Amino acid sequence: MPAKDFLPQKGAYRNLIAYQKAECVYDATFLFTRKFLSVGDRTIDQMLQAARSGKQNIVEGCAARTMSSETELKLLNVAKASLQELLVDYEDYLRVRGLKQWQMTDEQYLQSIAICRSHNDSAFYREKLSERSDETVANIAIILIHQTDYLITRLFERLKQDFIKEGGVKEQMYKARMAHMKKKG
Repeated sequence: MPAKDFLPQKGAYRNLIAYQKAECVYDATFLFTRKFLSVGDRTIDQMLQAARSGKQNIVEGCAARTMSSETELKLLNVAKASLQELLVDYEDYLRVRGLKQWQMTDEQYLQSIAICRSHNDSAFYREKLSERSDETVANIAIILIHQTDYLITRLFERLKQDFIKEGGVKEQMYKARMAHMKKKG
C-alpha cells in the first residue's frame, strides 16, 4: 500500500446528501420553533438540540472516520436517534393541537415529498417555509426527517461494505507496515 494511500483523509460531510438533508431539518426546525412555539417553552430547546444533534453527529462521525469506522457508525446512529426524537416532537405537536399529520395518500404529502426529494439546499426551505402554516411546516419537517433517516441508513450500508472491502484502521495500518517491510527487503 503506497504511503499516500495510507489512512486517506475522509470526512467530506458537506457532500453527503444525508448531511444536506439534516441541515434542512435543522433550518426548518429553527424556523418552526421560533414561529410557532411560545418563548420559554422547553420544547424549543429540545427540538433544536435534537435537530442540531442530527446534523452535528453526521459531521463528527465523518471527521472520525479517518481513524475509526466504529466511531463513525456510532455517531451516525446518534444522529438517527436524535432525528427520531425530533420526529416524535413534530408528531406530538400535530396530535395535541388537533392538526392533521399527512398520510402517504394525501395530495399535500405526495406533492411535498416530490419537492423535498429534489431540494437539498436549506436556503430553499428557509424561504418557502417562512410563509407556511404550522401544520404544513411540521409535516414537511416530518418528510425531511424520514428522508434523512433513509439516507443515513443507506450510508450505514455503504460504510459496512467499505469496511468489508478495506478493513478497519488497525488492519490498514498492519497492511501498510507489512508492505513497507516487504519493500524494504
